[in-house]
Amino acid sequence: MKAILYSWFLVLSPFLLGAQEQQIEIRQAGSFQLDEENFPGANILERSPSEQVHMVHQGMDVWSDKAFFYKKENRFNAIGNVRVQQGDSIVLTSKSVDYNGNIKLAVAKENVVLDNKEMLLNTDTLYFDRIADKAFYPAGGTVYDSLTTITSKKGTYISKDKKYQFEDQVIITHPDFTVNSVRLDFYTESKYAFFYGKTTIVGTDYFVRCSQGFYDTTRKLGYFKKEASIDYNNRNVIGDSIYFDDKSQYASATNNIRITDTINNSFITGNYGQIFKARDSAMVTHRALAINLVEKDSLFIHADTLIATGPPEERILHGFHDVRIFKKDLSGKTDSIHFNQKTGRAKLIRRPLKEKELQFLTPQEIAQRNPILWSAESQMTGDEIHLTIDMEREVLDSLLIYNNAFVIEQDSLDTKNFNQIKGLQLKGKFDGGTLKTVDVVQNTEMVYYLYDDETLDLIGIDKAICSALKLSFEENSINKVTFYTNPDGIVYPPEEIPENARQLLGFAWRENERIYKKEDLFHGVDLAQFSMQPIPKLPKLRSKKQ
Repeated sequence: MKAILYSWFLVLSPFLLGAQEQQIEIRQAGSFQLDEENFPGANILERSPSEQVHMVHQGMDVWSDKAFFYKKENRFNAIGNVRVQQGDSIVLTSKSVDYNGNIKLAVAKENVVLDNKEMLLNTDTLYFDRIADKAFYPAGGTVYDSLTTITSKKGTYISKDKKYQFEDQVIITHPDFTVNSVRLDFYTESKYAFFYGKTTIVGTDYFVRCSQGFYDTTRKLGYFKKEASIDYNNRNVIGDSIYFDDKSQYASATNNIRITDTINNSFITGNYGQIFKARDSAMVTHRALAINLVEKDSLFIHADTLIATGPPEERILHGFHDVRIFKKDLSGKTDSIHFNQKTGRAKLIRRPLKEKELQFLTPQEIAQRNPILWSAESQMTGDEIHLTIDMEREVLDSLLIYNNAFVIEQDSLDTKNFNQIKGLQLKGKFDGGTLKTVDVVQNTEMVYYLYDDETLDLIGIDKAICSALKLSFEENSINKVTFYTNPDGIVYPPEEIPENARQLLGFAWRENERIYKKEDLFHGVDLAQFSMQPIPKLPKLRSKKQ
């Protein structure tokens, strides 16, 4: 038989059920009844017309329309418009809450909302562990404020840290960006997000990938590691670590970096790089190396510092300090380089000489400092060298050398002899990646060694001057010399020209500087302070003709 006791508008003013401090306290109820047949051991509490049932346990207040309180087990089940408040930091509402006072665990179900003052959490089921000061939802939840919405399959709120730990299909939606992650921690006060697992951030004009990192969702800046990359300003950047600041329009990468120009089909690698979106520029240093596609092969440009500037359709690559270039059939060195990727013209430039240096340096010493190119067996130097690439066909097109143009080719039959041509200016034409013709104009001089076709004995040394001449190349060496405009020359017997008279003024043979393979690009460079990684294996550049 039911034992029912009605007491409308009953007020149980502070009434402690149990003498021990850990026992649940009933502060307010409109009615009290027992129903041992259906709810054995339960005190059934219901609200009054004006007040909800109010229960308290060690700093936590719970209001509901109805409650089943189990005194001996020190637990209750609150039903209907449930509101839970812990101190002044957490408010929870739901349709029901099951609470065990012995282990201080609350389970809220249906339309659960957790308010920690900074953000709201919506979920269907929430476990609130008061001892650990954590709240956990196992089957999907949404955390949000006025700007940010975060959804995930699982989530834990840690009250003392004011931090959420989100797992499984985590998505942050913000008016300015979207984050997708396997797992992340989010701090509700600072709005900081920390990633632990594969993550992407998609902004208006950037796309970040990483497996570990940090992002300040308020200031829109972050630091990313492990498989980190960012698509930004028509460039893809990868590195061991990447820093990104959207408001400052800036990104930097450190160690094993690669910046890919997605428009011009080129790479820059190194150990430190920066991108400045407002200035439309990128800078790389510490083992800096640029790679462009020429003749279906890679043209490597190394410098202490490489800077790419300008919009994609007019991008210019600048290289400073100890510039070295290499292609399987072409290499060179210079103080600095200016490469216009629209016109395909690369300018190899010498550091300007001071007035005092011009007074005291010999022509040979100046030639030692001049930009230099090696093509097949020919060494070419001058005050400034222009190398032009046909960017449409991706082939070497032409060569210009301004002032003090000097061509030297070591004699294949006697290595102590050198064929030499010098003049004020040189114009060369490439075909199939190698020089085919060279025109040398103004104040042209030549020293050329002549051999008997049958015995291969040296029969004479041709010394000539003229206003212009043309060199024709075959099988990578000088095959024919054509003189223009009244040449003046004499073929001397070898014994009539002493060794010291066989070199033109300004002769400087620089074979010891020649670059034979891409690893030579870093020969002699002090790498002690940088990452000692080999030249990275890069994906094959895509030809425009493919």
